[in-house]
Formats: sequence, C-alpha cells, structure tokens
Amino acid sequence: MKETFKTIKEALQLQNRAAKLLHKVSPNFFPVATLYALVSSLIPYVTVYFSAQLLQELSNNRRPEILIRWAMAATLCGGIFLLLRAFLYQRYNTLQDALYGSKEILFSHKFFSMDYKDLDSQKIRDLHAQIQQNENWSSWGLMRASENYQVGLCNLLGILSGILLTISLFTAPVPQNSGWLTILNHPVFVLILASCILMVSLLAGMLSAKAVSIWGQQAETMTLSNRIFGYFGKFGQRQGKSEDVRLYHQQDLIRHYFQKIIPLGFGPSSSMAISARSSVGLYDAFATGLTALLTGCIYVFTCLKAWGGAFDVGSITQYVGAVTALSSNVFALVEFAGLVKANAPYLEQTFTFLDLPNTMYQGSLTTEKRSDRKYEIEFRDVSFRYPGTNNWALHHVSMKFHIGTRLAIVGENGSGKTTFIKLLCRLYDPQEGEILLNGINIRKYKYKDYMEIFSIVFQDFQLLSQSLGSNVAGSTVYDRKRVEKALSDSGLGERLSSMPQGTDTPLYKDFTEDGVEISGGEAQKIAIARALYKDAPFIILDEPTAALDPVAEAEIYAKFNEISGDRTSIYISHRLSSCKFCDEIVVFHQGQIVEKGTHEELLVQMNGKYAQLWQAQAQYYTEE
Repeated sequence: MKETFKTIKEALQLQNRAAKLLHKVSPNFFPVATLYALVSSLIPYVTVYFSAQLLQELSNNRRPEILIRWAMAATLCGGIFLLLRAFLYQRYNTLQDALYGSKEILFSHKFFSMDYKDLDSQKIRDLHAQIQQNENWSSWGLMRASENYQVGLCNLLGILSGILLTISLFTAPVPQNSGWLTILNHPVFVLILASCILMVSLLAGMLSAKAVSIWGQQAETMTLSNRIFGYFGKFGQRQGKSEDVRLYHQQDLIRHYFQKIIPLGFGPSSSMAISARSSVGLYDAFATGLTALLTGCIYVFTCLKAWGGAFDVGSITQYVGAVTALSSNVFALVEFAGLVKANAPYLEQTFTFLDLPNTMYQGSLTTEKRSDRKYEIEFRDVSFRYPGTNNWALHHVSMKFHIGTRLAIVGENGSGKTTFIKLLCRLYDPQEGEILLNGINIRKYKYKDYMEIFSIVFQDFQLLSQSLGSNVAGSTVYDRKRVEKALSDSGLGERLSSMPQGTDTPLYKDFTEDGVEISGGEAQKIAIARALYKDAPFIILDEPTAALDPVAEAEIYAKFNEISGDRTSIYISHRLSSCKFCDEIVVFHQGQIVEKGTHEELLVQMNGKYAQLWQAQAQYYTEE
C-alpha cells in the first residue's frame, strides 16, 4: 500500500477517530487501557527507586532497621503494582478480545445497512476482504489503533515519570573541591548531554519506526499468498469439499498452490524475508546499537558525578535506571509515531468502507395498509444495466401486475428474470423508466415500508442455525400455530411431526449436538414456509422447487392456489410445468418481454419462444 499521508497530524487525526469509534462500540476498553498503561509505566521506576534506596543505605550507614523498612516497602509496593498490573492485563486482554468481536459486528451492521448495489459490488467486497486481511494477517487497521493507544499512553507516562526521577541527576552539583569534575556542573555541558540523550533516543526511535513501516508495506505483498492460504488452508476440512478432494485427488492441486505461496510470502526468498535480512534488519540493528551506546554514556556520566560527590554511590542505580527507562520511552514514543503513521493508510481504507453513503433515495410516503391486498404494480418503460457493464439487463420493459393473479416469469439463463425481481423489490433502481405502486413511483415510499409487501424465496436463500420456528418467523418470538400452518402448507407438515422438539427443534449442529440436519428439499420448504408466514400481499418464488424431487414438486404445484390465497403470486422457474398452474405467463428474452399469455395460448404459437422452451422440456412432462 502506498503511503498517502505526509504529516503525522493527519495520521493522528485518523488514530483519534478510530479511538472514538472503538470507544463507542466498547466503552470499557479505554478506561482499562488507561489504567493498565499508567501502572505499566510506573513499575520500572518503582523498582529503580527502591533499589536505589536500598543500595544507598548499604553503601552508607547500613542500619538494619532502615534496610528492613526499605525492603518491606519495596516488597509491598512492588507486589501491589505487579498484582494490579496482572489484574489489569487480564482485563485488558479480555476487553481487547471483546473489542475484536465488536469490531466485526460493526462491519456486519454496515453490510446490513448499505445499499444492495454496494453489497452486490465486487469492488466493495474486495475492499472489505482487504481490510479483513490487513486486520487478521498483518494486524493493521482498527485493532492496531487500539494497541497504539495503550502503547503511546504508556510511553508518555513513562517519560513523565522518568523526568521526575532524573531531574536531580542534572541539578545535583559536584562539590567545588572535586577538581576537573566540576565541569559536570556547567549548564552548557548539562544541556549538551540532555540534548544528546534526546537526539539519540529520537534517532533510534525513527530508525525503528522506519523498520516497522517497511515491514507494513511488505505485508501488502502477502495479499495473494494470504488469500490462497485462507482459501485452501482448511479446504479438506470443509463439509462438502473434502469428498471431492479425495475422490478427484485434488491434494496435488492444493499442494501446488501451497508451494506457490511459500516463495511469495512465507519462504526464505520472500520479499518479507529479504526485508528482514536487509533493510528492516539494518534499521533495527542501528536502533539497538544507538540505544546501547546511549546507555553506556549515561553510566559514565552518572558514575563521574557520583565520583565527584554530587550524590551517593547508591543513587547510581536510580539515575542510570531512570534515564535508561526515560530514553527507552522516548525511543518507543517515536516508534509509536511511526506506527501511527504507518497505520494511517489502513485506517483510511477502513473508513472508506464504513463511510460508504447510502445513495438510494429512501422516500417519505407510508405504504398504504390494505386488508384487501389490492396493490397494483406497473413497470413503465423500464431499462436497467448493472454497474460497470454496457449491456442492458432489462430494456424497455412495460407490464402491469393483475391483483390476485398467479404470474409465471420464464426464460433462458440471463434473460432478465432475476433482474426483473430485483427491480420489483427495489434492490436496484432502474436507469430509465419507472416502477409504480398504486400509481406512485416506488422511490417515493419509505424503503422498509415498501419491502413489507413482498415475501420472497430466492434461489440462494439462507437458513440459520437456530430453531425451526425462528427460521420461519424471523424472530425468537413467534406465533407457534401460524408457524405450524405455514410449514404444513409448504409440505413439511409430516417432517415437523417427527421433529424431537417441534418448532423449537434447532436446525444444524453448529451450536448444539441436538441440531437436526435437513435436506436441500426440506430447507427449500422451510424457506417457502417463511414466505407464507410473513403473509405479504406479493409472494415471489424464484426457482422454488429446484431442490425438490418430482413428487414434492407436484405436491407444491397442486397446493399452490391454496397456498397463495388472495396474494399476487409470481413464479420464476426453468421448469415450465409450473406455468400450467398460473393465470399468466411472461416470457423474457435478452432483457425484453417477448411473449405474454396463458399456457395454452402460448403453446399454440409454434414459432414462439415459450413453445420452443416447452418442446425442449417436453420429455419431462409427458402425460401417461
């Protein structure tokens, strides 16, 4: 990923926004992180201080009672701080794990709320996949921002604590009778030394930050290898996949891809490995060397002042430890700034996704609640093409739905049938023409209100690993009798009677061993029952019998009139046998309506599209 931020200010603004967002989803995290940072930053200095007092007493008076007091104080304070840190550490880790879950829920809610056109966009899906990869594989993004907060605060507090313990190192004068050592009292010398400590710490931190930045950039080269590994890593463990792996000896194919990703991202010749051996390793080595050199200089300066009599020998431990810790925190703070800047492009990527606007006009009109279900929908010269394509999926489509009728929509793959339904349900808006509900453009209605008039069973419907009743009702609270009736009408009544817990029976075994595994045909009947339970004026079935056997299919069709009641029913089907049960058939071809009529009317048109499709499937519908 290319660096897009020129100043640390912009990066800090993104860091701050990320912190506010994370605080919103997990209010307890940052208070605990703050306390943990405070305690963690103080522990090194507490240890240094008490060690210095003990050594000072040992080097001077050696009074047993004083030594015991200092030892007890050191033990007590050290123990309290360590226990407190351990407690806060566990709490911090627990909240951070919970924060990760809250972050994932945040992304899920975004998917739930975004316009369908964005949800259906490969570009948006690729963006989210990249964000997830950054988070899971390279630790960049929102979770890095949470870590940065704790680390940065700990460094700041450590610097403040270090300053308090080291002020006397520079202010304590060497006695005038100490000869040449009195030069250590000169303000210029002190200023030079303090400047050197600061500059070396800053330089070491900048080198380390540069190494981290390069490492983060190299992580982008892992994109392909991570995706390959993520896809094939557990391929053989997936239900419905492992059979093919064994039957068709796909192990060798998968092994080929594993061998491919090793040099890309995981092997000794990968770009990340090369960087570790060259640029990243060199930057880290120089940073470590400078830190070691600085520590040596601090030792020399402190020992010289002690030799000159500025303070007791026992204070050497305090000052050396405090200055070293201070320098380390300055070093780490600079490294932190580098981490914040390196993380900025990843945060921008995250916010690009989260800030995706909902451009679909929501409308303000309330959909009329009609007990007689008399909702008339009209397509008026509607044309539509999917984003990024030049071909019309629908072109100049005009038709009216007759209230309470059974309508079949047929046509070959790619003829526009599913697109027609997506426009009807306002998953997309047409580029040309308009769709009217009771004479009013559907864009003017409240989106959720308008969606309430449709019950739809799509080809790729989803059932949840929840109770049967919850799947039908879409809620944990439901009318049990209505659920049972819907299941009976959809043809699952007999299966329901064998369920160990009736409508409370959990489906699948993702969360409980008591879950019931159901067949594809049974799942489709449950999906139909869900549509019936909603009891919307329009019921749309997109290939509703695709997973059913012929007997079950005939059962559904035979009961279709009873199931539909006074609803306006729409069938999308490749099996033209369903059309015989419908009042009207609409034939799509290349995005246009080419024929309308009943089964009998269309069948006599020997050169018509419907008749051609029927003849092609006639072998499946021969009456004995």
